[in-house]
Amino acid sequence: MSVPDYMQCAEDHQSLLVIVQPVGIVPEEQFFKIYKRITAASQINLRDSQRVLYIRYRHHYPPENNEWGDFQTHRKVVGLIAITQCYDAKEWPQTAEKFHDQKEIYGSTLYDSRLFVFGLEGEIAEQPRTDVAFYPTYDECETIEKKVEDFIESLFIVLESKRLDRATDKSGDKIPLLCVPFEKKDFVGLDTDSRHYKKRCQGRMRKHVGDLCLQAGMLQDALVHYHMAVELLRSVNDFLWLGAALEGLCSSSVIYHYPNGTGSKPTVRRAYNMSLPPEAGKRHRQGAQEVLIDPGALTTNGISADTSTEIGRAKNCLSPEDIIERYKEAISYYGKYKSAGVIELEACVKAVRVLAIQKRSMEASEFLQNAVYINLGQLSEEEKIQRYSILSELYDLIGFHRKASFFKRVAAMQCVAPSIAEPGWRACYKLLLETLHGYSLSLNPEDFSKGTHKGWPAVQMRLLHELVYASRRMGNPALAVRHLSFLLQTMLDFLSDQEKKEVSQSLENFTAKCPGTMEIVELPDGVKLPPVPLTKLPIIRSVKLLNLPSNLRPQKVKNTLNQNMTTKSPFIYSPIIAHHRGEERNKKIDFQWVQGDVCEVQLMVYNPMPFELRAENMGLLISGVEFESLPAALSLPAESGLYPVTLVGVPCTTGQITVNGYQTSVFGVSSDCLLENLPGVNSNGCTVEVIPALPRLQITTSLPRSAHVLLPSSGDEVSSSVSVQLFNGELQQMTIKLENIGSVPLETFEVSAKTIDNKEKLYGEFLSWNLEETLAQFPLEPGKVATFTVNIKVKLDFSCQENLLQDLNDDGLSIAGLGFSSPFRQNGKPRSESKSTLFNSAETNSKSEYNHIKTLEAVLSFKYSGGPGHTEGYYRNLSLGLHVDVEPSVFFTRVSTLPATSTRQCHLLLDVYNSTEHELTISAKNNEDLILHAAECQRMAIQVDKFIFETLPEPSNMVEMLHIENLKQLEEERSHAQAIEINNNVEGVLNQLVQEHLQLAPLQWGETNYPVGSEFNWITYGIMSILCLWVEKYEETGSISGMNKYQECHIETKKGLFFVSHLMRKNQVR
Repeated sequence: MSVPDYMQCAEDHQSLLVIVQPVGIVPEEQFFKIYKRITAASQINLRDSQRVLYIRYRHHYPPENNEWGDFQTHRKVVGLIAITQCYDAKEWPQTAEKFHDQKEIYGSTLYDSRLFVFGLEGEIAEQPRTDVAFYPTYDECETIEKKVEDFIESLFIVLESKRLDRATDKSGDKIPLLCVPFEKKDFVGLDTDSRHYKKRCQGRMRKHVGDLCLQAGMLQDALVHYHMAVELLRSVNDFLWLGAALEGLCSSSVIYHYPNGTGSKPTVRRAYNMSLPPEAGKRHRQGAQEVLIDPGALTTNGISADTSTEIGRAKNCLSPEDIIERYKEAISYYGKYKSAGVIELEACVKAVRVLAIQKRSMEASEFLQNAVYINLGQLSEEEKIQRYSILSELYDLIGFHRKASFFKRVAAMQCVAPSIAEPGWRACYKLLLETLHGYSLSLNPEDFSKGTHKGWPAVQMRLLHELVYASRRMGNPALAVRHLSFLLQTMLDFLSDQEKKEVSQSLENFTAKCPGTMEIVELPDGVKLPPVPLTKLPIIRSVKLLNLPSNLRPQKVKNTLNQNMTTKSPFIYSPIIAHHRGEERNKKIDFQWVQGDVCEVQLMVYNPMPFELRAENMGLLISGVEFESLPAALSLPAESGLYPVTLVGVPCTTGQITVNGYQTSVFGVSSDCLLENLPGVNSNGCTVEVIPALPRLQITTSLPRSAHVLLPSSGDEVSSSVSVQLFNGELQQMTIKLENIGSVPLETFEVSAKTIDNKEKLYGEFLSWNLEETLAQFPLEPGKVATFTVNIKVKLDFSCQENLLQDLNDDGLSIAGLGFSSPFRQNGKPRSESKSTLFNSAETNSKSEYNHIKTLEAVLSFKYSGGPGHTEGYYRNLSLGLHVDVEPSVFFTRVSTLPATSTRQCHLLLDVYNSTEHELTISAKNNEDLILHAAECQRMAIQVDKFIFETLPEPSNMVEMLHIENLKQLEEERSHAQAIEINNNVEGVLNQLVQEHLQLAPLQWGETNYPVGSEFNWITYGIMSILCLWVEKYEETGSISGMNKYQECHIETKKGLFFVSHLMRKNQVR
């Protein structure tokens, strides 16, 4: 016996073996169709009996195994069903002869046989025969099941007759010696009359009768016969048959304890213990011993067994623990015989199935380990594959999944052994797939993103490489790409740098022929391989939705009508509501995207590969609205560390948009990577609202861009900045061009300006504009341009430049007192050096001392809207920063006054210093122009009219601010830079003493002839306590630039004498 039946189980000992084979040429599909209908009758309830007959069908059975039928009757072929097709009556004799030849193969053991003929009609088919059934077609065979049942009943009749014949004790008759094939030559010449020989014959016959009783459904009788056989065979040391008797006893006990069977596909069997008395349940007691044999429990014919005999059956049945012990003993006896290797192997398999039901895995593994080392001689490759496959299934049955996968992989490698002419790569691939579970592998990559890695990475990588190789040899590159992608995705952390390069190169080679996709790969046997997104190439650490640039961010118009309305809950605190609101805040983004505008999502990525990684066609996966993703290409250096990558797209409709992930193509494999599958990446906060479209305004100016960064205190961002450098008092015009670069018309436009942290005191209007002509062009259609002008005028006070004026004021020329720009200086000192020497020395100082630049910064805000967004109440705000550097043009280093010929006028003396690098022309009203070179100081005199201060607004402090350009003020002057032709107005601050000299005297008179005794009135604007009038001749001598003046009184030259009778004053008379 050389071919084991790995599918055997303990309950097969009670079944009859029937062979179903084709005779002649029968289509395989039709054969198995009829075979399936035949095998449906595997369990027959016998008429007029409580017994059940079990049939075991095989369509292939080695004839040499049939020779062991006497050793174990369930190995004996007792029935033959042949299937053939015959469409011509002339072929019938030949078909009948083939059927006869088929019976000759198993003729020595057959109880009965049947032939099912399909296709033959006519006279031959109409002849009544018990062993042949004719059917016109394979579909028209309604009675085939009934024919099979009749056939099985005929088998039972023969079986029962043999049982009765062998079980009847015929005194005086010689009992034949039952032998296995290899024993026949060993018993030649033995003394057949010896007591030892007779006991051997009796023991073997008892064991044989036990087999027949078990097949006939008489479990009680089988137990008794097996016990008697064990005692007889043990006494003569007939170990091979003793093992068979013990195995029979174990099988009967297993059938009794486990009526549903122990096979991989248990079938519902008759429950033999349904009528047991209550005390029978004690058979499961730990350490139960075999009880004495009860020969009186045997039945004579077994047709109508009394149910009271179940008591005897329970006594003779082994306990579950004893079953395993007897199996071990039987297997040890089988191991003594080399030719009984198949019997030993099958006994191990049966014991393992029983232990699997008993949940005794460790003991089951010992039986399987013994089965592995049983030598069955030279096995074919197919037999080796079958052996390793069954071992794998048995290990899996007892829960040893990794051991099961090991033998399954051995079977897979055996399918492509070098000795096989045509390797079975498909069978190899199928077996390798079945090993994945045992090595903690799954074809679903999502299983590897849930916690820590399970299993041995080295073994897993080896298995995945073998799957790739088998796929390639099968001629299925798509399958190889899928497994390589899975290997790279799940085992990346365990690959060495060299392995990463090799796997990546292999993947690129495969994808050059068959690109990797996100489609499910379905195998012919129905197995589906899910897609494998390469989420680790590159690794994503964080995902962040970016707000639009500051100049494009939409803002909602505040509704003043609803500001006073509250939406708060009337309850002070609600923990449930607060919890839900917290979740909403975590998921909600406090900004909006705009329909039609480019939106950005930032990914922080990392390249784990030891070489440059190139990702192509990277784009966003969006749900909620229609979205146009703009793909990008990315090239990351080796082990780059965190690197920001921005993916962009354009929402085409409005609504709630959710970023679900991204798509990319790496090594030729297209991947859709979902955020929920990325470990460590929080997918909350990936939903944002898309509002209707708004116009986009682009602003260009006539001024150059500024390198200064403006930071308004309000925190608003400035889109762009321009800068300009002006002299104090200069007027500059900035032309602003407005271009609508959006897709909707620009309907509303507003401009506002705000100075940024200006510490300088600014006079006049800094920025001014007029939008009437510009707004007349609105709505501004997409692509259209409009312009307007902003006037920039700077007027600052440079009067406190102490470092500059320290030396310029030390010339002692002032009659009227303090220097103009040094109000804190009280005493002047005589000039010791000439003016030219003074200014030559001043030029040697650093220019930074004399060129003090002041800075003005402002922000122009452009508020605009239009299109559907304007209808929904949204607008945009664009900010333009303005940086102005203001240089001083002219310094008045000293201001003093001299009387003029008229009391209503005076001469204003100005020491003018040119602080610029250009030549200036100073022009004053009714005066000649004064030319000043760079860093030059000269004095100029201007005749001005005095005025009454009460007619002007009262100043808030002692220092009066006067505008020179006004005719009512003290002067108007204009400087002209000849090189760049800049026109500007200059302003100054007058000290208190100079202001007094400019004030019109409270009493004025002229040379007017009045008659003697006439009266005249005048009005004073100040308080006069004493009024004295006299005639005085005044004469000035000396240099105009000097400070000494002389008075002479010549009484003889007086022209008149005044007498004041009374003095009148408004509001007061003294």
